Amino acid sequence: MTRSRKWLLAVLVVGLVVVFLGWRAIGARKAREAAAPAAAAKAEVVVELAQTDVVRAQELELTTGVPVSGSLRAVNSAAVKARVAGELQGLTVREGDVVKAGQVLARIDPTESQGRLRQAQQQADAAKAQIEIAQRQYDNNKALVDQGFISRTALDTSLDNLNAAKATYQASTAAADVARKTLDDTVLRAPIDGVVSQRVAQPGERVGIDAKVLDIVDLRRLELEATLGAADSVQLQAGQAAQLKVEGLERPVPARVARINPSAQAGSRSVLAYLSIDDPAGLRQGLFAQGRVLTGATKATAVPLAAIRADKPSPYVQVVEGGRVVHKAVQQGARGEAANETWVAVDGVPAGTTVLKGHLGQLREGTAVRFTGGTTAAPAASGAKAA
Repeated sequence: MTRSRKWLLAVLVVGLVVVFLGWRAIGARKAREAAAPAAAAKAEVVVELAQTDVVRAQELELTTGVPVSGSLRAVNSAAVKARVAGELQGLTVREGDVVKAGQVLARIDPTESQGRLRQAQQQADAAKAQIEIAQRQYDNNKALVDQGFISRTALDTSLDNLNAAKATYQASTAAADVARKTLDDTVLRAPIDGVVSQRVAQPGERVGIDAKVLDIVDLRRLELEATLGAADSVQLQAGQAAQLKVEGLERPVPARVARINPSAQAGSRSVLAYLSIDDPAGLRQGLFAQGRVLTGATKATAVPLAAIRADKPSPYVQVVEGGRVVHKAVQQGARGEAANETWVAVDGVPAGTTVLKGHLGQLREGTAVRFTGGTTAAPAASGAKAA
């Protein structure tokens, strides 16, 4: 074999190797391209949902109402104040004690009042004696005038003295009545039936006029004082029913609109409404309550309020369509209670739509989902009637 043939053979071998390696690289690239979609499909995340994670949009009859909140207060309450100044004596009732109207609660030291009453009474007695003296003088002068022994002027003078004595007696009697009233005011009595809510003064303490000693509340009649906006106030009327939730109490508390303030408050333009409590048993003044005044009813497609999300410019709900999450924009309407949960009427999703509940958080639109058991359809949901 000549040298030229050897070189030619070597070139052919090298060319074959290059062609083989190129063909092999092209085949590997095509294999990778063919396997890419399968790998992507295999890597897709599928969220598994339980039956408790979704709910179906339902046709419900929702009651419309105005939200109210505020503190409970007694319709009848009274402050027991000292009407005279002096030392407080005999105060034994404390917070929580039940008292009756007219019951003696305490006394103010009556020594000074008793002395003033005696003084006024003695002055009245003295004035009465002066009347008797003036009356006798007038009678004597009248007899002398009739006999012509004295002039008519002397009789007129005695008559003026008699009238002055009577006026002095009347003034003294009035002063005695005032002193007697002051003595009566030294006794502090309960103005209403109720329970002592606060004791301000202590026995032995010297109190001034109009100093508060006790506060009494009547828990048999309680009401809620609610502050309403101008738009809500026009929807309320006396007699409308309401349902309240009072802190610390599990049962709902029925109430009714008793009256509405005819004037708006200056500055805030809010209106005060007063709701009477139908059953005040177990309630206390000052407890916070909130609820709704029922103003009407409407029938509409509704979803739980917690399922509506507001992390976008417009509110929306997350629904399941074709095994994937879809975000549906909705418009909210009336609200109502169903199965101890607040539901809201929505426009944008038809009845029967599978809606994700709010506790799941936000899922990316297009996320694949499946339900426990491998299905991609939501379980049937039972209907609920709003209250």
